[in-house]
Amino acid sequence: MILIVVKFPVRPERTDEWTTLAGDYARAVQSEEGNVFFEWSRSLEEPDTFVCVEGFRDAAAGAAHVGTEAFKRFVDQAPDLVARQPQIIYVDAPDVSGWGPMGEIQPRG
Repeated sequence: MILIVVKFPVRPERTDEWTTLAGDYARAVQSEEGNVFFEWSRSLEEPDTFVCVEGFRDAAAGAAHVGTEAFKRFVDQAPDLVARQPQIIYVDAPDVSGWGPMGEIQPRG
């Protein structure tokens, strides 16, 4: 699995435009055959920073993703909305297939 985490610092005055773009992009990516998951979150420490967590089945699925029209449209429009260059973590984890249970925490009661 390919695991990607990206922090996007967004211009505060462009947040509404960002959430529209990000939502459209998420729906497109989630429909890709090789996508395992794709989620957006908003940072609690930096409210104008949005965090993308995405997983793809393998490197081939990741390569197919960057060739999509949705990806091209996103990278074309995002520079007008970000305040600084986004920061990324990219991990190729061949023995991982998706989310698994966290052993340290379980619901009580």
